[in-house]
Amino acid sequence: MFKPIFLAGLALVCAAFSAPAAPEPIVVVKQTTFNPTLSFRGVTGDAGLSRELTSILGACGWFDLVRGDKADFTLSGTRNGNVLQLTLEQGGAPVGAWSVTIAGGDRAVAKHAVDAIIEKTFKELKVRGFCTSRIAFCAQTAPGVRNIYVCDIDGNNVKQVTHYNSLCVEPCWFPDGKSIGYSKYNRTSIDVIQTVLASRRSRVLSNFRGINAGAAISPNGRQMAVILSPDHKVDLYILPIGGGKVRRLTSNMAVEASPCWSPDGRQLAFVSDETGAPRIFIASLDGSGRKRLPTIGSDAVTPDWSSDGKIVYATRVNGSYTLAVYDLKSGKNERITEMPGTWESPAWAADNRQVVCKRSDGAKSALYVVDTWTGRARLLLSTPYNLSMPVWSPCAR
Repeated sequence: MFKPIFLAGLALVCAAFSAPAAPEPIVVVKQTTFNPTLSFRGVTGDAGLSRELTSILGACGWFDLVRGDKADFTLSGTRNGNVLQLTLEQGGAPVGAWSVTIAGGDRAVAKHAVDAIIEKTFKELKVRGFCTSRIAFCAQTAPGVRNIYVCDIDGNNVKQVTHYNSLCVEPCWFPDGKSIGYSKYNRTSIDVIQTVLASRRSRVLSNFRGINAGAAISPNGRQMAVILSPDHKVDLYILPIGGGKVRRLTSNMAVEASPCWSPDGRQLAFVSDETGAPRIFIASLDGSGRKRLPTIGSDAVTPDWSSDGKIVYATRVNGSYTLAVYDLKSGKNERITEMPGTWESPAWAADNRQVVCKRSDGAKSALYVVDTWTGRARLLLSTPYNLSMPVWSPCAR
């Protein structure tokens, strides 16, 4: 799971989609439910917009939708021309009202409306709405064939990005949310490619001799962390996007993988097997300040760094992979999945609460969203094909 895949590899019909140090103590998943309940009464006279709002509200993870008048909050809406008026009540008393200009389809309006509700309802928590974001992932449609797709946060609106008869894996987002980078396997090489979603235009970002894999784009979009092997050593490098001097961060007999950037772009977290098993390390961009994180389990792989200073990762516990979160500020480790299955490749949403990941049950793999506060998991997307390597986009504004 941790080392780069060396495989060789038609289109996926979108309609096929339905929505050896001793381990540290494991903190069991929280069992308390944080979410307030919400009863959505719909948008008067607009069934289509009501359906889209219900779907996005149910997927946002910040409310538990219920029916009836006993909910913590009640939400209702009216549409007047190109304006959607939403009213939120608590105990029968208005606590908030929002107007959303209707531009685009019902789904786009619903995303922006729910973002506004989340940000204003949870203002003191400084929550950032993320409903306009998307999730990129890989789908294996035939032996040796994987392509990149994107979907919305509720698993709907699936779009195919790449159309190759080979392997396209390890998707990563550019910070503007308009482009995706990924590793494309050719007959004798592996390249890192960028594809612009709107135009589907592509360009090669890295095609050095050997491996070009595991790309991660810096928060400012100017640099790329990538795994290269020009001298038969699998090491971590930084490349300026668009040309410039390549910087090597590691140089040893270990294998590095899965780099991710700190929110300020000054550090990288990555995986290395220099201790004999894959572990997560952090280092500055010049290679200094290198340290190993005190993760749980026998292995620790595929880290992702939240904007509020937490690293989520997959780790082997009792023979299978589970997910855990390490808080860089408190030093606390917490296991966040207990449901049976193998959990891999977690990636944060912009709300710093939820992660998208792959879960496999031995037969096939699907995509799930896990709430790191409560430990609850919901199925995001299941298809006849194996799905893997999901990654959440930045928010479109």
